[in-house]
Order: sequence, then C-alpha cells, then structure tokens
Amino acid sequence: MSSDLWLAVLVCLAVAVGLSGASARGGAEDAPLPGKLGNYKGYERHDFVVDGCQTIVVVPKQVAAGRPWVWRAEFFDAFPQIDLALLAKGFHLAYIGVGNTFGCPDALKHWDVLYRELTTKYGFSPRPVLEGLSRGGLYCFNWAADNADKVGVILADNAVLDFKSWPGGKGRGKGSPGDWKKLLADYHFASEAEALAYKKNPIDNLEPLAKAKVPIFLLCGDADDVVPFEENGAIVHERYRRLGGPVALHIKKGLGHHPHGLDDPTPAVEFILKHLQ
Repeated sequence: MSSDLWLAVLVCLAVAVGLSGASARGGAEDAPLPGKLGNYKGYERHDFVVDGCQTIVVVPKQVAAGRPWVWRAEFFDAFPQIDLALLAKGFHLAYIGVGNTFGCPDALKHWDVLYRELTTKYGFSPRPVLEGLSRGGLYCFNWAADNADKVGVILADNAVLDFKSWPGGKGRGKGSPGDWKKLLADYHFASEAEALAYKKNPIDNLEPLAKAKVPIFLLCGDADDVVPFEENGAIVHERYRRLGGPVALHIKKGLGHHPHGLDDPTPAVEFILKHLQ
C-alpha cells in the first residue's frame, strides 16, 4: 500500500474516532434525566431512585458550559439562597437521600453511584461543587478526601467538621446524645473510645484535599453553640492554610447555627465561579 493511501486511511480512522467520542459525549449531555417531573421554585425538578436512594436533580433554565452542578449533602431546600444563585448561573442542583448517617463509609458508597450516574450517563461535570450544611459537612469532606480529583469546590456552611464536637458534644457545644448513639452504630464503632480515637474526621483528614488544591469556602457563624466555630471551621481554616490549600473564611458575626446561607450569596458564588474557571 502506498504511503499516500496509508495516510488517507489514518486520517479517516482519526476522524471516525473523533466523531465517535463527540457522539458519546453529546449523547450523555443530551440524555434526558429520568423520574417524575416536578417544579422547584420555577425550575424543572426530577425525582428518581439511584442505588435504592431517593434522588433529586433540578435543571437550570440555561445549562452552563461544561454542565457544572452543586451537590447538596443534606437538608434539600433549607436556606437555598446559594443554590438558587447557582441555578441562575446554569448549574444543576443534585441531592441524594442516604438517611441521617453522618457521612459514614456505608452512606458514601451511594454517593459513588450517584457520581458515576450523573457524570457518565448525563454528562455532568466531573468536578461538582459539594455543599455541606451542618452535618452535611461530614458527607462532603469525607467523600472528597477519598475523591479529591473529583471535586471542584467545597462549600461548608456552619458545617460539622469533627463529630466529637457534634453530635458528640465533647467540647463546648450542646451535642445530641441520640445522634451520637446512632453515629457510633452507623460507623460500626465497637465503643465510644474507638470513635474518640478516630483519625478521619474532616479536621484530621485535610491533606488529600490540600494536595489536590481543592478550594474550600467556609461560611461560619461565630456565635454557633451547636456546631461551635472554634471546634470546626476555625480548625479547618488554620490547618488547611498551613497545608497550602486554597481556602476562604466568611464570618457571620454574632450569628449562631441558624440561619444558614447568605441573604446576599455573592461572596460564595464569586468564590465558586472563580475557582471552577
């Protein structure tokens, strides 16, 4: 076969492979979301089941390039100012209900499945924004520590970042004895002593995130007596900076655990957009 003919064959193969890859990507991006259609504050909402768990995906009116998404860990529709601002920017909003399980390893196996579903079947960005309100922080940071290459930004809103603080109540916070007992069972700890010696709370497990340069936005009330700032956000801020990780701290002066969110979500949204670019 002549060299010219070989060249023609190679060009045809390259074009075919390129078209095949583009078609696969386009198919994923164009694939319709499953489930029952509904309305969420004027946006199209899909309710369906993933890996046995109730799942919600809200679709923006105009999808942004790259199909970015914000993944809320807990309390769907609670203090949604930031979610709504991101929807308006073209982000999808996703949530999977894994029960009140405090970000334990068993719960995060369901997160693995949802991540694969949304990124491979529906073309969502491989680096979502993880949003952790209160106990939702445990889910976000624990999943991110094992999947740092799959995270765009972490938004921690009065987030639990050490379960000894809440629900354990081993510091100055109120704690929650019922939740603490359930956490011990969900993590399969043999005793409270084993839980207290655990070394994978978010405050202790930041190095994988810092190595991957995962940006973190900490939104904290400095009068929080449920999830005390000095036992959670303040420690993460100090340690993450020391590790060289990109982090911003936004203090809500004089405010407690509630309200979450921001009346003006601009600081959080600007941080997210800047770091996703």
